[in-house]
Amino acid sequence: MKGPRSLFVALVAATFGNVEAGQHKRDSARQDIQYEAHYFQQKINHFPDNGLPFANETFTQRYYFDTSYYKPGGPVYLYIGGETSGPSRFSNLQTGIIQILMEATHGLGVILENRFYGGSYPFNTSTTDQLVFLSTAQTIADNSYFVQKASFPGVDGDLTAPGTPWILYGGSLAGAQTAFSIKKYGDVLYGGIASSAPVHIVLGYPEWYNPIQKYAPQECVSRINNIVDKFDALVAKNHSAAINQFKALFGLEVLTDHRDFASAIVDPIGNPGTYLSNTWQELNWNSSYGSRDFFYFCGNVSNIDAPKEISDIDYAMSNYTQGEPWVGLGGYSDYIKKHTRTLCRSGNYNSHDCWGTQNESAWADVTNSASRSYLYTSCTEQGAYIDAPKEGPSLLSRVVDTSYEQQWCTWAFPDGQYNKIPPTPDLDLYNSFGDFNFTADRLAFIDGDQDVWNGLCYHSPLAPARTQKSDLHPELLITGSGHHWDSSGILNVEDEPQFIREAHLWEIRAVKKWLREFKSWKPQKKAQK
Repeated sequence: MKGPRSLFVALVAATFGNVEAGQHKRDSARQDIQYEAHYFQQKINHFPDNGLPFANETFTQRYYFDTSYYKPGGPVYLYIGGETSGPSRFSNLQTGIIQILMEATHGLGVILENRFYGGSYPFNTSTTDQLVFLSTAQTIADNSYFVQKASFPGVDGDLTAPGTPWILYGGSLAGAQTAFSIKKYGDVLYGGIASSAPVHIVLGYPEWYNPIQKYAPQECVSRINNIVDKFDALVAKNHSAAINQFKALFGLEVLTDHRDFASAIVDPIGNPGTYLSNTWQELNWNSSYGSRDFFYFCGNVSNIDAPKEISDIDYAMSNYTQGEPWVGLGGYSDYIKKHTRTLCRSGNYNSHDCWGTQNESAWADVTNSASRSYLYTSCTEQGAYIDAPKEGPSLLSRVVDTSYEQQWCTWAFPDGQYNKIPPTPDLDLYNSFGDFNFTADRLAFIDGDQDVWNGLCYHSPLAPARTQKSDLHPELLITGSGHHWDSSGILNVEDEPQFIREAHLWEIRAVKKWLREFKSWKPQKKAQK
């Protein structure tokens, strides 16, 4: 998921007590605070009996912290960095969910960068053998080890777990890692909030498009569905001349692989791999965090007042459909040419950094990068390859199936000396943590019903009916919400939109209830070293 954009709200940071933060200027507006990087010696291999090397070696893992609201005796909130760098998560300390919880409970906030992301790479490259240490098991073991050893320069006292209540928060992949951490290491980690956390994993995930199909402007959706149907009919007939003419309307005839072309023209909506646009997933209740580009795109597809030279393109392919126009094609192709293609900085639309995926050697580049780390995890454990549905309407051409992304795995990660990726992701390993029946004490699940990933989350339409039965297992589905929308804030919960406000108040109440019981929990726990 792309990092949130910087905030425009200018408010002064609040402080409590005599704690000296040291890592940022106190007179900075909260949204402008820059945190100093701190470094932790993390184990490369937490499981020396697994037969892998580096059993006694460490790497440098980055973390950042904020003491603006901290008072002695307060909790520590650990934001799990997920599939990006620590600095791209600063907004969560500045004005987002961690700031909200810190202020409500006089807590200290920390961002821990995941291994193989940001500045926390164990090695100088990411070969198949080196990436064997990028697994869910190793990542959540990092969390447990860190909370038992972490230090905060300028803060008096020992804040390590389990003597201090540590409460995790993560969104998306980091949300799942939060849930897994609490379940596996609940004797060290006191609690957690898993937001938009995919706890159920599948190989192919065409349901990614379901919320868009259902909640996006329907005229736009139906027009794209019909255009996709018509294109797929040409592909089924292997009508090369018509297919090339169609690609040329978008200015993308250089994309000879039909799947690459299909991914390019669905980029404004969201596609397999890494899309360049701000899509439905980048919508947010706070425009400072999100983007409205998706609606500008749909507005072009649905425009009934487009100039004649654009609306006439609706008829450019009509000779292949018995005179029936491809309604919306003019606005669709015009938007792609003017706004989507320009996101390809090199101008080479068939290059690996844009929409060309058939360069095998480019995938094999072992340079450290977030995209390579994320791909590896997808290939080995997570799956959820975005593909087209086998039946019913589709926003993505049906030329795209799971083999499209699986081939990237084969090209990117050739067999190593002691690591070999599976033919398909090991879904059972990931789902063994609990799947849709996931439960752990002091673990809250919070999701959005319009999130593209909700089909894999605790509140998935495929999951059992949900009802909160205990303060130990709180759960909330936010109406009208997208991908972990609760992670962002505006420094005043009462001024937030209704459903977000109530979600944040719900999270505050849940955490406060847990903290009231901490003293009775602590004596029963024994930390794992």
